Amino acid sequence: MAVIETQRLTLREMNDGDWTDLCEILQDPLVMYAYEHAFNDEEAREWLKKQYDRYSRYGYGLWAVLLKDTGEWVGQCGLTMQDIGEDEPVPEVGYLFKQKYWHKGYATEAARACKAYAFEVLGFDRVYSIIRDTNQASQRVALRNGMRPVKTIVKHYYTMDMPHYVYMAEKGE
Repeated sequence: MAVIETQRLTLREMNDGDWTDLCEILQDPLVMYAYEHAFNDEEAREWLKKQYDRYSRYGYGLWAVLLKDTGEWVGQCGLTMQDIGEDEPVPEVGYLFKQKYWHKGYATEAARACKAYAFEVLGFDRVYSIIRDTNQASQRVALRNGMRPVKTIVKHYYTMDMPHYVYMAEKGE
């Protein structure tokens, strides 16, 4: 069942049938370069379980992104609550796409739809994207999504401290 539809894409909750497609993303070292760590099967299962938990707790999470015309699974995009050093977690628009679907505008199209959903359906006044300082492609998606950099934070991930830029958009901008 679609949560969001755009001109070319359908976003829906992930399910167990998405396992192979999800692993194509999470286990691809090039796709996961900003994490400096491709996932093993156990970590990918935890990732999927975390989405199920988010759907149950918040009613949203990272969603499967499919091409409307073929139903092909191209990536994941959605909203999650993340810590950026504020008083409370903030809503983040996040995205990861299969390598063969890069540079086709799908990430931007999905991210824009998620931002609109956050404002129009969920009632958030601000949304964020937290992006590794070396991930220029995702930074360009955030800019095309009407976001601007507002701060830098350091995330600790797999024994590494990784600088991240925090991008933000406000409702009505």
